[in-house]
Formats: sequence, structure tokens, C-alpha cells
Amino acid sequence: MKNKVILVWFRNDLRLHDNRVLHEAIERKSIIIPVYCFDERYYKVNRYNNKNTGIKRAQFIRESVLELKERLQKVNSDLMVFKGFPEEIIPRLTAKYEVDEVYHHREIASRETDISDRVETAIWAQQINLKYFIGHTLYHKEDLPYSVLDIPDTFQTFKKELERESFLRDPKPTLTNILTPQHLEKTEVPSLEELGFSKEEKNRLSNKIMRGGELTALDRLNDFCNAKDETKKITEITPYIANGLLSPIHTYETIKVAIGKKDKPFLRLLLDFLFWRDYCRFMLKKYPNVFFQNFYHKIHPSSPKLRLWKENRTGVEIIDNAIMQIKELGDISYPLRKIVGRYLLEECETHWVEGASFFEEHLLDYDPATHYSYWSHLAGKGTSKKDNKPSDWRKLAKAYLQEDNKYLQA
Repeated sequence: MKNKVILVWFRNDLRLHDNRVLHEAIERKSIIIPVYCFDERYYKVNRYNNKNTGIKRAQFIRESVLELKERLQKVNSDLMVFKGFPEEIIPRLTAKYEVDEVYHHREIASRETDISDRVETAIWAQQINLKYFIGHTLYHKEDLPYSVLDIPDTFQTFKKELERESFLRDPKPTLTNILTPQHLEKTEVPSLEELGFSKEEKNRLSNKIMRGGELTALDRLNDFCNAKDETKKITEITPYIANGLLSPIHTYETIKVAIGKKDKPFLRLLLDFLFWRDYCRFMLKKYPNVFFQNFYHKIHPSSPKLRLWKENRTGVEIIDNAIMQIKELGDISYPLRKIVGRYLLEECETHWVEGASFFEEHLLDYDPATHYSYWSHLAGKGTSKKDNKPSDWRKLAKAYLQEDNKYLQA
């Protein structure tokens, strides 16, 4: 009997450690064809006149794909990389390489699931199955102490019941050998210019932007957990989780070991973030598209105050400096996100989705569920009523500026 040929479709899981899709394929003694698509939909300008993926995150993803390709080559494999629509690229590859099945990690937000559906329809015409795996959450859906429909809406109840009544699965070890055909077509990772960014945009990129890649992610997590500095920001790690360079389970286990040596507030905050991230994804499962229902609000002519906010010209120093930092580095702390978000909601005469879309373009740690859930709660519209926090931006700014240990505010 010949080995089954499985095409592994990488998306937001650009790693070799704790990668359940790869392990499932290897356990079946399959021939594996790894593929990544730079989907053109993610590099377009949206209806809010923001890019779905700005140049900073595009560079971060590109670096991560380059490193994954190099790492796969070191374990006798390779990563075929394409620019275009997966529903067109993957069927061509399944036909060319006589693929038996396509594996990928299940996504949860509407745009991502729509793309999966398109791929599934296209390859089903070839009688090829698209198989889903769960690997983006800390807790596996099948291990929850309740059905998805019975998940508590209150975040703290959700977290307490998980900790008390569920368990984490063991992380999968890093792979050291993958059986891949040696005759795969040679592909190159597209440049930023090929993804639609100008040379001028590329030349303006700061050299202070966090670098992508799984190895960088693992090093940063270890440095974070062993830091003596008490003012670490969790956003030093969240971009690596959002883009699948760090497995949530591996991150959790690493933090727990560090807490066992010396408990620090920023380690607890990162643990809470992992639970919050799970909560957001499971809420999208319980209430499909819930955080995006306001996404299609009626668009009014762009508010002049919104334009000043986006151009860091409000005249309020803390707001303008924070927006400038987002645009330069793709990162600001959560306390500052809350301040600039509440300023937009209170002062800019616009809908919260405008701010969320701007952040989506610029932040390195964007992922749909966490990001839009955060903004909906900031606007007082979220699923966890106790976490709807329409606080006055002036009070938040005053507390932030008076607080010595700014990064540790909730």
C-alpha cells in the first residue's frame, strides 16, 4: 500500500513545536506537502480606508514564513509559498501531486472560515477531503466541562470553571524529520513590494519593529519569563501567539515553570491573556460572528476628529504619542490601547469599528477574535457584561501618568 499524500495548509500556525496538524499527518506515516498562501484578500484596503494587513505585520509574517521554510528544509522537507487565493492554488497542487487529503487548523472568524469553505468546495470537486484540527486555543473544545452552547458568558466564570474542571493536553514535541517529496516545485517568499507595498513604505520601516519567526518567539518567551525587570509588557509576546509562532499550551507551560521559580505580576497577566484569548474564540463559536455584527454599520463621511486621531494630531500628547507608536512599531501596551480607544469613542464622533480597523492594520498582535472582542468590550458592547468597560479616557490617562508601574495595569 502506498503512503497517503497529505497537503498541510499553514495559516496562523507557523511553527514546528506543538503543531498538531503536522503530528497527525506524521502519525499516519504520510507523505507531507507543506504549503503557505499569501492570500491577496489580507493585503487589500478595506471599506474603512485601512489595509487589512499593514506593512509592519506583513514584514513580521514574511519573516516568519521565511524562517519556517528554512526550518522545514533542515528536516528534509520544504514549504511551498504562493501569492493568491488558496481556493485556486490548493486545488491545482492537489491535482498535480495526487494529494489524498488536505489538513489545516480550524479558524473561527467569518472571513477565515469563508476562505476555508471556498477551499473545501474546490477540492471536494476532486473528491478530496479538507480535514480540520483544533490547535489555536489553550483548551481543546472537546475537553471543556460544558457544551459550546453552555459556555458561560461571563469571562471570570469561564476561566474559573476551566481551571477547576478541565485540563490541558500535552504539547507535541518539535519535529525533527518530515517525509516530503524532493521534486516539489521551487517557490520563493514574495517581497513586500510583491505584496503591494511601495519602496517608500518599506524604506520608512523602523528597525525597532519586533522580528518574526518561531525561534525568535521561543527566545523572547524565555527572556520574558526569566526577566528581572518588573515592568515587562505582555505585548512583547502577544504578536507571536497571534501569528501562531508560539503554541498557547507551550506558552502556558513555560509561564507556569517561571511562576514556580518566582511569581511576577506580568507573568500572571500573560496567563490571563491566554484565558481571555480562549474566551474570545469560544464566544465566536457560541455566537457566530458576534463581534463582527457591528462591522457592517452605515458608513458616514469620515469624521474630521477621527482623521486627526489617525494622524496623531489631536493635540493631546498621550493620545498622539500612542498613535505615533502604533504606526511606527505596531505595538503599544494594553493600558494605552484602552486610553486611545476610549478617546476615539468619546471624542471622535464615530463607531468603534473605525478604531478597531485602524488597529487591525497597524498592530503586530492582531487576531480577529481577540481584537474585535477587546474593542466591543471597550465600547460596552461585549459578551461578558462585567468586562464591558466604558471608562472615561481622562481618568484612565490621569491614572496612567501617575502610575509608576504603568505596564502592570489591567
